[in-house]
Amino acid sequence: MLRILSPLLATFGLFASTAFGALEVNLDDPASIKAAAALVAKDLLTFYHGDEPGWVPGILPGPPPDGDYYWWQGGAMWGALLDYRHASGDTQFDDLITTALLFQVGPDKDFMPPNWTASMGNDDQSFWAFSAMLATEIGYTDPPPDQAQWLALAQAVFNEQTHDDRRAPSGNCEWGLRWQVYPSNNGYNYINTVANSCYFNVGARLARYTGNSTYGDLATKTFDLIKRLGYISTEWDVYDGAHLPDCTDINKAQFSYNAGMLLQGAAFMYNHTEGGAEWKEALDGLSTRILEVFFPNGTAFEPSCESTKCNTDMESYKGYLHRWMGNSIQLASYLHDKLYPVLKTSAQSAVNQCTGGDNGRMCGFHWTSGVYDGATGAGQQMDVLGALTALLIPGVAAPLTNSTGGTSQGNVNAGSNAPVMPQLAAITVGDKAGAGILTAIVITGALSAFAWMSMDG
Repeated sequence: MLRILSPLLATFGLFASTAFGALEVNLDDPASIKAAAALVAKDLLTFYHGDEPGWVPGILPGPPPDGDYYWWQGGAMWGALLDYRHASGDTQFDDLITTALLFQVGPDKDFMPPNWTASMGNDDQSFWAFSAMLATEIGYTDPPPDQAQWLALAQAVFNEQTHDDRRAPSGNCEWGLRWQVYPSNNGYNYINTVANSCYFNVGARLARYTGNSTYGDLATKTFDLIKRLGYISTEWDVYDGAHLPDCTDINKAQFSYNAGMLLQGAAFMYNHTEGGAEWKEALDGLSTRILEVFFPNGTAFEPSCESTKCNTDMESYKGYLHRWMGNSIQLASYLHDKLYPVLKTSAQSAVNQCTGGDNGRMCGFHWTSGVYDGATGAGQQMDVLGALTALLIPGVAAPLTNSTGGTSQGNVNAGSNAPVMPQLAAITVGDKAGAGILTAIVITGALSAFAWMSMDG
């Protein structure tokens, strides 16, 4: 078993290991939690190759069939590592995080790199904005002045997603944010919870950070829309979404990250409005139902897929839920006694099954069994890192604002005004020389990019 040699070694994540090698942690000891989380973070980064020659900075290997992961999960991973950094004080990954985030900002400084337009969803873009917003809120080192700034990046994504051409034009779904950015993408007519919850979440955080009421008004408008469409039920179930033209064919699958980002956004609004009644009602309803639906017997579980087969995306949801619940406790401290004990029992279940891999401590996905399930991946490691980090988050400084020490530079006009498919440059005579070879490459790439979109919603 992995055991801490001394408080000093625990601080730096140095361990002794026996033949068993399983991850061990005392969840009543913050130093032990930090030490275990350091190992999980290290193991998570074994799935990342963006700092190696020939690989692309910022992203995990993919998309299928070239690797297991889509673009958005890279952004999600850096958010997990930023939360871990803030909660633990471990800055060893700073250069990696900064390089990765800045490499994916795109030419318009809005997390819209042209290489990913074939599969660009509003939710995908938002997960990178989450990481930029988190960097803003924790006072993470600002980029050089000639680079995109964290706050401005989050504002750029929010501004672009406010545009009418990303939204349902009329009818019952009017103003609902589409799942996909471009009309050519399967899912463009799906008005789903995750895209709208992402927008709500970023808006709530921008409202609190900047004090600009426009962000809060748009966040509130979005939350009310989600409720009106029935994506949040009267019992506070959170469903997946529905299609144009009228958004009545509701897909009632429930995924933890949808409920989690709504809870976190409501906590930001509750804190920003100094205990606003609407947001306390949302926090109470969402938190109660989250515990009922996603934590049977006190352990995180994905009810819509875990009994059958969760895909690679779904295998990362538990970690986001844990982190966002921990952050919600920071912002609405009255939730502590309700949520923290469950976060703790779930984290223990997570750690118990981290006995896999060559090092004997890699983590699987099925926590309720208490036994490693034989499958490892970046999502599984992010989940356990999130579970451990969530126990530390309530004990560290709450998210900053621009009046409480935040330093990131913003730009209220950031982003592009024309979110259309990028146009290729005109072909010259010289370009035609290698057209035959390039055509084969483009076809192969397109098949890879579109393979994941075989199902809509």
